[in-house]
Amino acid sequence: MTDLTSFSAAELAGLVARGESSAVEVTQAHLDRISAVDDRVHAFLHVDTEGALAAARDVDSRRAAGEPLGPLAGVPVAVKDVLTTKGVPTTAGSKVLADWRPPYDSTIVRRLRAAGTVMLGKTNMDEFAMGSSTEYSAFGPTHNPWDLSRIPGGSGGGSSAALAAYETPLSIGSDTGGSIRQPGAVTGTVGVKPTYGGTSRYGLIAFSSSLDTPGPCARTVLDAALLHEAIGGHDPLDSTSIPAPVPDVVAAARLGASGDLTGVRLGVVREFAGEGAEPGVLAAFRAAVETLTKLGAEVVEVSCPHFQYALPAYYLIAPSECSSNLARFDGVRFGLRVGDDGTRSLEEVMSATREAGFGPEVKRRVMLGTYALSSGYYDAYYGQAQKVRTLISRDFTTAFDQVDALISPTTPFVAFPVGARTADPYQMYLADLFTIPSNLYGGPGISVPCGLADGLPVGLQVMAPTMADDRMYRVAAALESAVGPFTPPAL
Repeated sequence: MTDLTSFSAAELAGLVARGESSAVEVTQAHLDRISAVDDRVHAFLHVDTEGALAAARDVDSRRAAGEPLGPLAGVPVAVKDVLTTKGVPTTAGSKVLADWRPPYDSTIVRRLRAAGTVMLGKTNMDEFAMGSSTEYSAFGPTHNPWDLSRIPGGSGGGSSAALAAYETPLSIGSDTGGSIRQPGAVTGTVGVKPTYGGTSRYGLIAFSSSLDTPGPCARTVLDAALLHEAIGGHDPLDSTSIPAPVPDVVAAARLGASGDLTGVRLGVVREFAGEGAEPGVLAAFRAAVETLTKLGAEVVEVSCPHFQYALPAYYLIAPSECSSNLARFDGVRFGLRVGDDGTRSLEEVMSATREAGFGPEVKRRVMLGTYALSSGYYDAYYGQAQKVRTLISRDFTTAFDQVDALISPTTPFVAFPVGARTADPYQMYLADLFTIPSNLYGGPGISVPCGLADGLPVGLQVMAPTMADDRMYRVAAALESAVGPFTPPAL
């Protein structure tokens, strides 16, 4: 029998819908693949074997009864461990939530279940989504299937590595400064940050509330679009949710797959043209730009002068919001509790719990944020960063008056060796140099594989105006149709 793990999500859905394979067979094939390779990849923190097979049996029963099935029914999906799942461990990669089983599903998970997808389990991540390599997980690092000595990106490295290792055809990530797109780039997969507010944050464990965006991860652009369609749309449980339908991203992906970009005008961000990127990354990006031109796109250079300030602005805004959001982990209401022996004060228990439960990167960012918000410094740091954010948004608005979408490398470098940057936080932060502006603006971005450098994947990023997610899918699908898939070495 053909290896079912080699099929795309769209192909698997077709097999199940036509009765050529059962959802149970598809699910078991992926569970077997996880058992075979995840001891080396460590993409998963929890595999829900019983729950996955039960969901698959339900899909098969509904099909047998003649009930209509959705476009992704019976397709396995893995979920970044930052989204709550009822009765299933949800840790956010942190010891402070090591034994927590939420009493409710996040909206994203609820919509995945309603779509008939089969949730395989929860994927590894940098603690509370703070990191660019998945080395800051309290439960050990994830490894890149292209080279197990290298990182799979972060913070959602588990979701991207699971795709590249063929452990799942679909996964869910969250993107605060690049945590979907950057892992997608370095693992040769597709990663999408939707428009902020286009996917619900209800049940997403908050890092930075004005930036966090759940989104789809896949091995093909069409699969990502199908998943985007399933999870997106207005949610009354999320006050920041946009009350508008998801743009027709599936139609855009199918249109792009024709390979025709006639009439599309793309802007190369001048400030990113050579900003700290490795020569191999730049070479792959330039080759991809030539390909887009051959497909009919008009490519021009566009200046976004304030993008150079995005990284420092982000590392004031995001830590400030995280210092507020993480205050809820106090050792009292839920999660880890340390030092509660009946003799200590509440403040002592809170301090001991946070000292034991939070890792070094989380502590670093909480301290940065608390300082930036402190009396006498708020206006000088947090207030100024928000003004820079406004200028960056204006750069996007001006650029989109000239072009349909912006393109850049997704990340300045290919996957680096495990341990290479953990001693230098600034060098780690540079991984998100090209992705952060979209988060500050709120617009959508996608990373699609565009080539190899030193035998490792390189991603091209497409950025579009808010609520114009369909534009980036068309461009990404066209490039994908021209350059083809990039398959990692066999594990």
